[in-house]
Amino acid sequence: MRGSLKAYNKVNISSQAAEASPHRVVQMLLAGSIEKLLQANLAIEQGEVAKKGELISRTMEIIAHLQAALDFDQGGEIAQNLSAMYDYMVRRLGDASRDNDTAALLEVVDLLKTLKSGWDAIPAEQHHLKQPA
Repeated sequence: MRGSLKAYNKVNISSQAAEASPHRVVQMLLAGSIEKLLQANLAIEQGEVAKKGELISRTMEIIAHLQAALDFDQGGEIAQNLSAMYDYMVRRLGDASRDNDTAALLEVVDLLKTLKSGWDAIPAEQHHLKQPA
């Protein structure tokens, strides 16, 4: 049963992403990253090393995709600041993975939550405007 639910959730998320605006996709990626890191934190606490590594690695990939989507021409200083923040997050996640450092992991969770709250605060009428990821 659990496998079926997991498959359904994966298909549901994929279909939501296919229909979503770029703004919504970024929100989904940020939310997914937060969820994965909270799961990784639990994996560290439970000594599940392989699961922790997989979850942190997947989050690092998401962050890399967000960073690659930045438009430095349009985004200017904001895009540069986001890029620097993404670099910092990846370094801290590397620390967390290497050292089983839950504090580093939760620091990145807090950064992602702050970033997501900024995206969530963008008014709907501005969602169609090109924004730095």
